[in-house]
Amino acid sequence: MSDLFSLEGKRAFVTGATHGLGMAMANGLAEAGAELIINGTTPSRMDNALEEYENAGYRANGFIFDVTREDKAEEYVAKIENEIGPIDILVNNAGIIKREPLKDMKVEDFRRVIDVDLVGPFIMAQKVGKYMIQRGAGKIINICSMMSELGRDSVGAYASAKGGLKMLTRNLATEWARYNIQVNGIGPGYFATSQTAPLRKDGHPLHEFIKSRTPAGKWGDPSDLAGAAVFLASRASDFVNGHILYVDGGILATIGKPADED
Repeated sequence: MSDLFSLEGKRAFVTGATHGLGMAMANGLAEAGAELIINGTTPSRMDNALEEYENAGYRANGFIFDVTREDKAEEYVAKIENEIGPIDILVNNAGIIKREPLKDMKVEDFRRVIDVDLVGPFIMAQKVGKYMIQRGAGKIINICSMMSELGRDSVGAYASAKGGLKMLTRNLATEWARYNIQVNGIGPGYFATSQTAPLRKDGHPLHEFIKSRTPAGKWGDPSDLAGAAVFLASRASDFVNGHILYVDGGILATIGKPADED
């Protein structure tokens, strides 16, 4: 059974894996045996990330480019394929969020979120997918969100992009299953990261809301995403296609419990 989940001999490209949830998923893939390729846009973060991977004993290469730049994506994917080796697994994790009410949001800000969170994954899937199609095998994992299913104040652009990414996932799966390529998504819930640290202090309204809204009664740990990533990247998911795996502590399963319920 362990062989089903092994990624030995595989190469995984995780976009935006210099920190946060992307790094947590990359660590999981590397622990399962995959060689890592990561990208980012900030050189200092890239240096720190590669050092962390190296210290953990993982094989990793990093490249600086913006996933929304089609020319750069094509250039670097070709470079990786020709100089490092085949990309067996693509995790489209790079993304941004702009928290602002839609009535106040500038069109250029809305477009930028859509560009990074939806167009970027399309570009990367297309450029990497070309090689996967030629080989007749591949795994693509798009990092969606609970906002692929739900709305919330001030995240309209992000939710629009992630809803689109859910449907891009299903359409890629529909078109590329014939090439033995599985395209699935992961929808993270609320996780304890450095970015959410100020929001997780006792007494903060959002902290109390997340604890009460989540059946698990807590924020997720980034490492909780590793298993989902390994499953969707491995042979264990060879007949799973077009699926969004929500890792949310049960939020989407319930309307929530009354505030005075134990």
